[in-house]
Amino acid sequence: MPKVEIIKTKDGSSSLFLPDMNETYHSTHGALTEALYVFIDKALEEHRRCYPNQETIKILEIGFGTGLNAWLTASKVLDSNFTVEYCSLEKFPVGSEIVSELNYTDNSPIGDKELFEKLHDAAWNVPVSVTDNFVLEKLETDVFDFETRNDQFDIIYFDAFAPSKQPEMWSLEVLNKMYSSTAKGGIFSTYCAQGQFKRDLRAAGYDTESLPGPPGKKEMTRGRKV
Repeated sequence: MPKVEIIKTKDGSSSLFLPDMNETYHSTHGALTEALYVFIDKALEEHRRCYPNQETIKILEIGFGTGLNAWLTASKVLDSNFTVEYCSLEKFPVGSEIVSELNYTDNSPIGDKELFEKLHDAAWNVPVSVTDNFVLEKLETDVFDFETRNDQFDIIYFDAFAPSKQPEMWSLEVLNKMYSSTAKGGIFSTYCAQGQFKRDLRAAGYDTESLPGPPGKKEMTRGRKV
């Protein structure tokens, strides 16, 4: 695990800073705010709006990181009548000593500390039923070594580091892989709105739309496999 420092973002929620990359795990304008907007509102809730009767939603997350997106998703669906199967990739898992210092459960309108801890305590590289309707599979790998199947996932949370820091993660090769693994009607959601990335997302096959961004960002991007 590279050296990390805990920081506080503008909405009061924690994030991590990587000094060697000069990069943060989340927006400094609000880690919690950005995650709720980009992934819960514009991806999970949008998919439910389009397919309200679907009984199982399969989500792929690129970058488990601090577990924020997984925790918010599990919290959101606690009392729902559908199941989420959540697969998350992370090459460098965050250590427990860092996780214990994160303050998401103090700042979020949903979720609790017990559920957050369950997600982090779940074993790696095997599916774990964290709640009655949330199955988590944390894989200690990266997107290049991850083997996908065609039409496997309904939603992709693409939460990699910025293209300026990790350009290979945003390559057409990766986006082609994401597209093939997305089910018909599925959603690809990310905070990024870089021009070349959006052109490559379209080249991969997604119908793309630019949406207003979370605080600090003019736009974000959502793709659909039609």
